[in-house]
Amino acid sequence: MNKSFILSTGSYLPKRILSNNDVASIVETSDEWIRQRTGITQRHIADKEELTSDLAVNAARDAIEKAKILVNEIDLIIVATTTPDKTLPSCATIVQSRLKCRNAFAFDVQAACSGFIYAITVADSLIKANNSIKYALVIGAEIMSRIVDWKDRSTCVLFGDGAGAIVIKSVHCSEAVKKSINGGIVSTNLYSDGNIDILCTNGGVSSTGNPGKICMKGREIFKHAVDKLTASVEKALKFNNLEITDIDWLTPHQANIRIVEAVMKKLDLPIEKVINTVDQHANTSAASIPLALDHAIQKSKIKPGSLGLLIAIGAGLTWGSVLLRY
Repeated sequence: MNKSFILSTGSYLPKRILSNNDVASIVETSDEWIRQRTGITQRHIADKEELTSDLAVNAARDAIEKAKILVNEIDLIIVATTTPDKTLPSCATIVQSRLKCRNAFAFDVQAACSGFIYAITVADSLIKANNSIKYALVIGAEIMSRIVDWKDRSTCVLFGDGAGAIVIKSVHCSEAVKKSINGGIVSTNLYSDGNIDILCTNGGVSSTGNPGKICMKGREIFKHAVDKLTASVEKALKFNNLEITDIDWLTPHQANIRIVEAVMKKLDLPIEKVINTVDQHANTSAASIPLALDHAIQKSKIKPGSLGLLIAIGAGLTWGSVLLRY
């Protein structure tokens, strides 16, 4: 059997920055109101000419360069996104075409803000089942500003655009033991409950013919997020016979600092162990975890050999976690 290891990370953020004061010039709100309720101070917004695939390609190139591999060595590309360029083909195949990854097979995963967790899990499962996959490219990329109602202050303040990527390397278990390679993806868990009405868009291809705008019941989402994320972490720990004190760092979906603080309190995990970029990036949906992961690694907040968790919850409701040793 093969094991999956994160070889490198990469990221890309659009150049345009929209501060809370900028948002306050669009809709009735204030910098103080947004900061107190979300922890967000700014968000990056894609230019009109930029597509989700543009963001994804830039993040992918960053990760590939850091991995020091050739694009033709990549065997699998998965893009987690809710905001693809087109209904078809998939964003992943567009990325494949742009990168000229001729030897890969590619597809998208759509699980909203949990998309990157789902994508890692799928990549890890395929690596374990398929000896022909040596390198997998997993990307989370979103242009959430295109599906935000900029007249709705309860949602428009929350979202931003960006992309993050990782290169996963496959190593056979026997080789890992022989070379004393520790770590990698330890375990994953995924969940959904079919609760489709508390976070959704009011449109779609087969319903209205357009993507629609985000609609959200904030208080209900908050409660579900805290309970489900906490339970997901506890199940991951129990499955691996670990205690919360064994965790060196935690990278949550960057949705709202208040949700993160509530989860940490329930888990009794020090907030100092949490990777937080929501203040600078806002909620970039499936891109939020890989963006935060790359930021933390570049800033040496995540060190080789450390044990960490990735957790997310999104529309559907979908949620889950990934336990890994970096």
